[in-house]
Amino acid sequence: MLVAAVVCPHPPLLVPELAAGAAGELDALRAACDTALEALADGRPDEVVVVGADPDGGSYAATAGASMHPYGVDMRVGGPDGQLPLALAVGAWLVDRAGRPWPVRYVGIEPDATTRTCLAVGRALAAGSGRTALLVMGDGSARLTPQSPGRHDERAEPFDLRVADALASGDVGTLSSLDAALASALMVEGRAAWQVLAGAAGSAIRPAPGIEARLLFADAPYGVGSFVVSWRPSEVGTRA
Repeated sequence: MLVAAVVCPHPPLLVPELAAGAAGELDALRAACDTALEALADGRPDEVVVVGADPDGGSYAATAGASMHPYGVDMRVGGPDGQLPLALAVGAWLVDRAGRPWPVRYVGIEPDATTRTCLAVGRALAAGSGRTALLVMGDGSARLTPQSPGRHDERAEPFDLRVADALASGDVGTLSSLDAALASALMVEGRAAWQVLAGAAGSAIRPAPGIEARLLFADAPYGVGSFVVSWRPSEVGTRA
């Protein structure tokens, strides 16, 4: 049973040690992520599943982690084993930062996975009897401005606005209908993970009723779309 979900972006510079002297530029984004993780805790999950882009589409146990050396600093996040891909590594750092004793595991989704596959993964994650919370890692377009990592594309801003509106309203239908080919062309790294969320949250056809959605951040630091949102099915209660 899905009891809560949080969406966060995964730029390496979210980790202050990697940002060094520029760390303060993402303080507002970090604060939004911290608030979102607090909301995740409100669902009192039995398990937190971190979902994010992974070229191998792998699943990883709680002991998985990553060295951040490839991104500039010799530090480790998460557990002692292996090397999580970037999206899941930043998710592991957020879980570490939250300081909660959650059982955690990691599910990677291939960036070019079909919508059907993403929705099926999401439904499977929410199908168990335990209280499952999702930490969904995903960036918006990297082609929003002339200063973005990718060449500016006029289609990027409408795409990201559509995503922001869907996340802010709990609209799983819109998330489910995102065009995978267009997302790839716009260098959107979050499309597959957001569609996993849509599958977990409910109907893939229309906005799901009963989702309490709160958009905490929607901006484009360094020219890359970044969204922070918390979702909670309104019919799910908390434990005493």
